[in-house]
Amino acid sequence: MKAGDMVRLIGIPPDVHNSADPDDGLQTRTLFEKCLGKVFRIEELEHPEAIERPLARLDVGHVLGKEPYLDTIWVESEYLEVVDPHRLG
Repeated sequence: MKAGDMVRLIGIPPDVHNSADPDDGLQTRTLFEKCLGKVFRIEELEHPEAIERPLARLDVGHVLGKEPYLDTIWVESEYLEVVDPHRLG
């Protein structure tokens, strides 16, 4: 997997939760649920020292009706499936 690849979000990491305060705006788990099954381009891969696998940055704002870059999720590659861009309708 590399930056520029098209991927489908196929799972939600178990440690992703919504905030206990519902006034925090859109909740993280809720955002992941809205993105589940959808296709995104990997904007960047980051290799934090504390995490074994790289994290992929997905710009997901368009799922909420905004510009894609306005909302971002970072997710491990095990929750992503590479998609052939030629097979996207």
